[in-house]
Amino acid sequence: QSCPQLSNMKVFRRKALVLCLGYVLLLLSDTRALYGPPARLARKRQLVYVFTTWRSGSSFFGELFNQNPEVFFLYEPVWHVWQKLYPGDAVSLQGAARDMLSSLYRCDLSVFQLYSTAGTGKNLTTLGIFGAPTNKVICSSPLCPAYHKQTVGMVDEKLCKKCPPRQLSLLQEECLRYHTLVIKGVRVFDIAVLAPLIQDPFLGLKVIHLVRDPRAVASSRIKSRHGLIRERGGGSDYHALGAMEVICGSMTKTLQMALHPPDWLKGNYMAVRYEDLVVDPIKTLRQVYGFVNLVVSPEMEKFALNMTSGPGYSFKPFVVSARNASQAVNAWRTALSFPQIKQVEEFCQQSMSILGYEKASSPEEVKNLSKTLLRKPRL
Repeated sequence: QSCPQLSNMKVFRRKALVLCLGYVLLLLSDTRALYGPPARLARKRQLVYVFTTWRSGSSFFGELFNQNPEVFFLYEPVWHVWQKLYPGDAVSLQGAARDMLSSLYRCDLSVFQLYSTAGTGKNLTTLGIFGAPTNKVICSSPLCPAYHKQTVGMVDEKLCKKCPPRQLSLLQEECLRYHTLVIKGVRVFDIAVLAPLIQDPFLGLKVIHLVRDPRAVASSRIKSRHGLIRERGGGSDYHALGAMEVICGSMTKTLQMALHPPDWLKGNYMAVRYEDLVVDPIKTLRQVYGFVNLVVSPEMEKFALNMTSGPGYSFKPFVVSARNASQAVNAWRTALSFPQIKQVEEFCQQSMSILGYEKASSPEEVKNLSKTLLRKPRL
């Protein structure tokens, strides 16, 4: 008579054991969820501003980002502010420039429409943005069938100008797809103007300060007649050299701040000499990409090397072409007279000292191209 009771007891025990095991497995799965590997977080966007001045090799430097398949690049967008608000003085336009950059770094490209000179009621298109014919995103699919962003290589302006004009909203959608957004500009003269963008935790902006030997800048400005003061007729030499006092004053202010950086600038600033880029492009590319968390691909290394191994050197503004590295570094030494060189050195002695540009002691030393006038910078 006790056998049925014993059998029932065994069944009860089995059920209890199964329930207990199930409970233990449930606890283990919950524990793994709590203490196991965290869910993959969305990658934070890297925002970069290339801070420089006219004729410093910034069009060439910008191509290191424009060509990168991982980068959304904008070339001189603040040009639109200048065109709309000119003849306001450069200093008074700094606030408007920062506001535009703040919008663009959030991929709010409607800000272009605010500064459009197309006329009332006319919507700005992708082809109306300054630098559009060389912009790899604008000239590539899905916005244009001419090129593919994944393929590294210069674009043909003539071909890009035939791209269909697209609404800015479509370019904005493209902007949001990229984790790295780089803007290059020559119209912000004081790095402190960018402080609110660097301090903004949503943006976390990093600044690359592209510099160049002031004597080379002066020589290039004379050749291109693209000085800070709008030249009319003759006197371009005078205006270009005179503008160097303003340019170097601004540069010195930034460099001294970088030597003794405030908290908001620490870790967010990098100075790059144009001369280092053209003489050792691979090393410089790796340093720059490391600073902004980009991976250096073999294709980008090859591109940088090819762009510094060209046959000549161009003084044309906004034209990017392969150039001879030695010629790019030393062209000013044969183009400027010794009095012109000494005038630039007088205006720029502080910035030259910080950046490692040695003064010329004689006309003979200037013409002796086997002697370098570069030394290690203090930054």
